[in-house]
Amino acid sequence: MECLFVTEEFLRELKGGNHSFRLPHPVPILRFLYELSWNLVRGELPFQKCKAALGSVEFVDKVSAVGLGSNFADIISQMAQDLTMTAEYRTRLIKLAKWLVESALVPLRFFQERCEEEFLWEAEMIKIKAQDLKGKEVRLNTRLLYQQTKFNLLREESEGYAKLVTLLHRGSEDTTENTSAVTIGIIKSLIGHFDLDPNRVFDIVLECFELQPDSNVFLELIPIFPKSHASQILGFKFQYYQRIELNSHVPCGLYKLTALLVKEEFIDLDSICAHLLPKDDDAFEHYNTFSAKRLDEANKIGKINLAATGKDLMDDEKQGDVTVDLFAALDMEAEAVAQRFSELENNQTLGLLTGFLSVDDWNHAHILFERLSPLNPVAHTQICNGLLRLIEKSVSSAYNIIRQTRVRRSVSPGIASIDAMGVTSSSGHVSFIDLPKEFFQMLVTVGPYLYRDTLLLHKVCRVLRGYYMSALELLDSGDGALNGELLIPGKRVHRLHLREARSRVEEALGACLLPSLQLVPANPAVGQEIWEVMNLLPYEVRYRLYGEWEKDDERNPVVLAARQTAKLDTRRILKRLAKENLKPLGRMVAKLAHANPMTVLRTIVHQIESYRDMISPVVDAFKYLTQLEYDILEHVVIERLAQGGRDKLKDDGLNLSDWLQSLASFWGHLCKKYPSMELRGLFQYLGNQLKKGQGIELVVLQELVQQMANVQYTENLTEEQLDAMAGSETLRYQATSFGVTRNNKVSMLPLSVPSNFSKLCFN
Repeated sequence: MECLFVTEEFLRELKGGNHSFRLPHPVPILRFLYELSWNLVRGELPFQKCKAALGSVEFVDKVSAVGLGSNFADIISQMAQDLTMTAEYRTRLIKLAKWLVESALVPLRFFQERCEEEFLWEAEMIKIKAQDLKGKEVRLNTRLLYQQTKFNLLREESEGYAKLVTLLHRGSEDTTENTSAVTIGIIKSLIGHFDLDPNRVFDIVLECFELQPDSNVFLELIPIFPKSHASQILGFKFQYYQRIELNSHVPCGLYKLTALLVKEEFIDLDSICAHLLPKDDDAFEHYNTFSAKRLDEANKIGKINLAATGKDLMDDEKQGDVTVDLFAALDMEAEAVAQRFSELENNQTLGLLTGFLSVDDWNHAHILFERLSPLNPVAHTQICNGLLRLIEKSVSSAYNIIRQTRVRRSVSPGIASIDAMGVTSSSGHVSFIDLPKEFFQMLVTVGPYLYRDTLLLHKVCRVLRGYYMSALELLDSGDGALNGELLIPGKRVHRLHLREARSRVEEALGACLLPSLQLVPANPAVGQEIWEVMNLLPYEVRYRLYGEWEKDDERNPVVLAARQTAKLDTRRILKRLAKENLKPLGRMVAKLAHANPMTVLRTIVHQIESYRDMISPVVDAFKYLTQLEYDILEHVVIERLAQGGRDKLKDDGLNLSDWLQSLASFWGHLCKKYPSMELRGLFQYLGNQLKKGQGIELVVLQELVQQMANVQYTENLTEEQLDAMAGSETLRYQATSFGVTRNNKVSMLPLSVPSNFSKLCFN
């Protein structure tokens, strides 16, 4: 080979003993060592001159003595594998390796790690033969790489597990800072000293954590074990309770433990759900059958049985005291929940959902709620209570702000305020109320089952009102000062915040508050709280929510049953409603309307369209209604006016249909008796009809003016009557009254007509 650095001149200077000789330029270490070793093996240079050669050069890369020895060992091991090397050179190579070890240039372990067994045996660096060393190496590699480690449970000492359990119990009571570090060290020592199975130790740690879920020490112990093993161990636990011969159910502690590990991201939700039974498709199929049966039962409420005998029909229609069961739908719901209780015990995914709710992990709970939505999991009392607790927790801070504001206002009436539910502080700045998106997700999830906690329902209504009013006040103020700290610049940001707040409030009303009202039996305070929120929205939005409200009822059996029951009870009461029993039956109607205003009022309007004589007693009975129910009643009337498929004129094409006359008369009498009703939506509808060239519905406006302003009119006057109309008031009265006593009583409040009504009609 051609030597670039260990040249003949270099060798001559070293042999001559010139200690001042140095190479002029730094050299690469591997190339120089290889050339030097090759010349030593060929006998061109004595071994004793090796150190002098190393001292006469400077390497490009600085290297330590250990690094120099490692490079020397690599070069010698590569040269030893050259099969074409002569016996003389190989003998000298062996002697060179021995000399390097004796001179401490290369540690012995470097050669033992990198050289073949035959070379080590020839260089006397090992004490056993090469063949024996090869066999020992094969056995060692097989044991390390291919042989599975199995722990003999009979060989393991129970003392180690006893000490482990004692340590975990004692460590959970000690809460010092160094507890976790000390405990981890002791656990590792126990595993090594008593030869314990690490997976079994991990299982014991999880069991102790299951029994003591409030101890934070275990959260610091779990990371010392592989994360992938956690889901497998928990999966085996769940599979154990899936055995048919086992009659016990999964304990709640196991669900809570699993939820904590998922919350702390020790395990993945999908990895643990793969071990749970039953599968979602099987559970959905079973629930669909159960739900279809309940929907059929709810739809049958109030239907006439054509196969019934005459005696049965007479018993149903017999006169007597009318009783109303306001809890009929709730009793049906309680019975259905009791029937589904076994589902909650056997469905491990639902159990895991309860675990997430118990550890306040809404993010993963929301994932399971969406995944299990076909099962309607919130119907289960345990799951619903956990969700209501989370709602209570998320709304508490905002509710405290509103409550403190009301307390300060009651003590100091002079405090600046928006209204009775305002959120303005005494300094004039807006007490900003911000609600997280998770709160609205919870409301959408709980749906109509918020009725189970009436107090929380009141709190939610007040917080939503304060939240929306703070957004309104923020936009009006424009200064962006929120509690004197947070600044939101620009009107545009304020409008976006108001738009988001309005969208969230509308969603909460449509998905939760209004459906919950149907299941609260005869509680006008709840309706009033909901109206305080609804009143902040324009009538267009309110009417849209009313329309969507009834459509959603058909998908929930309990809400559908409540609606059907209210419709049946309303019909039974209307059959017996008269002036003699107006007070007791009117109160019954109001009780039904407090819970199911849409159903009850629509049923009443249907009856009035067919029976004009019911107008007077029904109007008198409506004195017990709340403002929310009056607003819904106007929506129902407009809906009936706009409903297609009915002729508004009789067959002669001249006279109005009976239903339209009855509806107009009813609305006129109602507004006369209760003039505080808002008529903006009705006037908007009439204006739109006039724009289309359809003025038949103006009979409603005619009845309003006639009843509220007491302006009588007469159609088709004769010539004598026309002449009499030019006379005095007495003559006009005699010519047009025809013996009818005139009612001079007018409404105490003026008719509220929108200022832009003329624009609606003629623009």
